[in-house]
Amino acid sequence: MMDQNPFLACRVNSTKLLWLLGISFAMVLLFQYFELPYGNLLSSLISTPEVSREGDNGSLAEAPSMSLLQNKFAFEDQQEMADHDEHRFDEKGSNLNNDSALKINGTSNGSSVVKLNVDVSVDAGNITNIRSSLDEAVLPGCDESVSPNSTANCCSQSMADEETVTPQSTCNENGNTLRLSGDNETNLANYSTSSASAISPMVSTLNISSLAISDPNVRAPDSPMSFNVGAPAEPDSQKIQISRSDPSPVIVEEGHEKPIPVQISMAEMKNLLLQSHSSYHSMKPRWSSNVDKELLGAKLQIINAPFVQDDPDLYPPLFQNFSMFKRSYELMEKMLKVYVYKEGQKPIVHQAVLNGIYASEGWFMKQMETNRRFVTKNARKAHLFYMPFSSRMLEETLYVANSHSHKNLIHFLEDYVHLLTEKHPYWNRTGGSDHFLVACHDWAPAETKYVMSRCMRALCNADVKEGFMFGKDVSLPETYVRMPKRPLRDVGGKPPYQRSILAFFAGNMHGYVRPILLKHWENKDPDMKIFGYLPKVKGKMDYVQYMKSSKYCICAKGYEVNSPRVVEAIFYDCVPVIISDNFVPPFFETLNWESFAVFVLEKDIPRLKDILLSIPQEQYLRMQLHVKKVQQHFLWHSRPVRFDIFHMILHSIWFNRVLHVNPR
Repeated sequence: MMDQNPFLACRVNSTKLLWLLGISFAMVLLFQYFELPYGNLLSSLISTPEVSREGDNGSLAEAPSMSLLQNKFAFEDQQEMADHDEHRFDEKGSNLNNDSALKINGTSNGSSVVKLNVDVSVDAGNITNIRSSLDEAVLPGCDESVSPNSTANCCSQSMADEETVTPQSTCNENGNTLRLSGDNETNLANYSTSSASAISPMVSTLNISSLAISDPNVRAPDSPMSFNVGAPAEPDSQKIQISRSDPSPVIVEEGHEKPIPVQISMAEMKNLLLQSHSSYHSMKPRWSSNVDKELLGAKLQIINAPFVQDDPDLYPPLFQNFSMFKRSYELMEKMLKVYVYKEGQKPIVHQAVLNGIYASEGWFMKQMETNRRFVTKNARKAHLFYMPFSSRMLEETLYVANSHSHKNLIHFLEDYVHLLTEKHPYWNRTGGSDHFLVACHDWAPAETKYVMSRCMRALCNADVKEGFMFGKDVSLPETYVRMPKRPLRDVGGKPPYQRSILAFFAGNMHGYVRPILLKHWENKDPDMKIFGYLPKVKGKMDYVQYMKSSKYCICAKGYEVNSPRVVEAIFYDCVPVIISDNFVPPFFETLNWESFAVFVLEKDIPRLKDILLSIPQEQYLRMQLHVKKVQQHFLWHSRPVRFDIFHMILHSIWFNRVLHVNPR
């Protein structure tokens, strides 16, 4: 018996040791659960960065694939970066393309592959920065016959590659440190002195139909205090590829056998919007909040809205789903709270410009910051967070004339986001998916699509090819406000039976569409009043008089897809005819644009008159009535009124946020 005691003691000690190990492991799990809500401690210790599978919506640091719709524009030589309207000003005389430089891995022998490389790094300050690049750039608007090492014939250069930045500072091309000061102010002089970066080498002409997309989804390790400045988040329904065998580029949606043409029709846009409602969700919050429960409750009420077919203040035929819009708008008025960040320095932040064609962002900024109904000072109660910077003032203040570089503008936005994440925890909770910006300048899509990729972006330049994401981004109306003190001046026009002109257009020859329009219709038909620049001549009809006297007003794209003519036509009771492929019209989430506007593909310009004459008189009268009815949704008022443009912009942002909320 004595000889067996050592073995018994050994077994007892082993049992105690196993119990001790088990209790220790349980304590680690409990500590992780209660103290580390941001991520999985064990997985971060024992696993390497994971490559996401298709369909994952991922976490904050995930860099989803970049779609062809976001990339294809880099191979279209007709896309130019300049002002797209005769009213548009550019005091610096710049002519830029507002898209990121795309780099091509390979040669032009037909085997080239567009490849997205995403480098994920977490610096000492726990800030995640993602740099995306595509090897060997082809710059839009450049002479493709130029040699790889030459830039002499490049008429415009796209945005330079973004650089990794630290939480406190970043460097420009000259090595100057661009630092945020402790009192929330930025040294704008440092940004404005940034010179153009080295221009990437170019390759010879590439046939877009021979390209294939290779876009791995890269997942970065979770970090307690990280924010994503990587590639834009993207709904699964909008992932696309190019068919190599087709002579013309097509879009192939995942889960669909039939290819969709690059020229996306309104019906196809509606399908993409509906698919985004079911497939795209914002990032799961890193910790729960009562706000999430409120948004989920609102979502259920909107989806299950009771059928309504009449309202004294609204005209139901204008809406895609009037019942949902009415319920959503009522809930917005009842519960929406917006936190407006106070950080930032004028003139780029908190300075509203109320005139010109970029006036929409200024009017919204002014009315949002002074709003008492929606704005809250308690950020914990906020459903949305507004970043009140001006894309117009960003360009005017920091762009270096003829530098062909946006790098210092992007650096400013990067530092602005760093400032917000250092002062507040709210960006990190959702990865910025409950934050929004309102920007009307042409360059805004390119300047914000990385550092603010997960934010909801209200953009005038709402181009599917430039990364506009259905269900997340919002198309912002481009309104040309000539007199800020009297924004409603001259609204209205002649009644239908007094409109003797079939169609009217006048404007500078910006872009490639307008010259085609004039080639076919200038001085070719007395019913088609198609002009270039239309000077004011005493005794002759001017621009506004023509609009007030025409049945249809042609809204042809300039350098970009958007044009203030769309809203101008509505102002003057003229049915807009939009000639701008892949343009997402304003308030697309709710308005039924085909009930009051005509959409003509760019390739159909030679048939323009036949298309307009094919519209029956009864249908035209109905559309013209709808134009008058929808007018209230596009008017700025000195003080916001229900259902005006301010409330419609805010509602579109609210609507997208609610439908794509992702609870923890």
